[in-house]
Amino acid sequence: MKKSVMNTKKHPRNLGRYFDLKYVNAKDVLPPEILAQVQKYTCGALIYVPKAGDEKVGWGQRSGARAQVVNRNRGIIEAYKSGTAIHELMEEHCLSEASIRKIIYNKDIVTTA
Repeated sequence: MKKSVMNTKKHPRNLGRYFDLKYVNAKDVLPPEILAQVQKYTCGALIYVPKAGDEKVGWGQRSGARAQVVNRNRGIIEAYKSGTAIHELMEEHCLSEASIRKIIYNKDIVTTA
């Protein structure tokens, strides 16, 4: 079997970040019987094959970004309760007034990691 081929392209919305598009030729990794079955449904197209089982991880859980946002939000809420003005929180956290208000007033915002 051949090794997978990797194309690395710059993502237009996140300049400076890269995403990897890994693809392999199905004839190099699938038995002929399964390849014939796949070709009945799609031929000559790129298809995504998801991981087996329930291995999906929520946003930011693997990188720790979610926990950082939760900690930031807790800090914003505590600072507001302690008397810090919304405009001060806006400047300190580089967030809009609407974002600060959502964090402070919205009970649906996740405050646990």
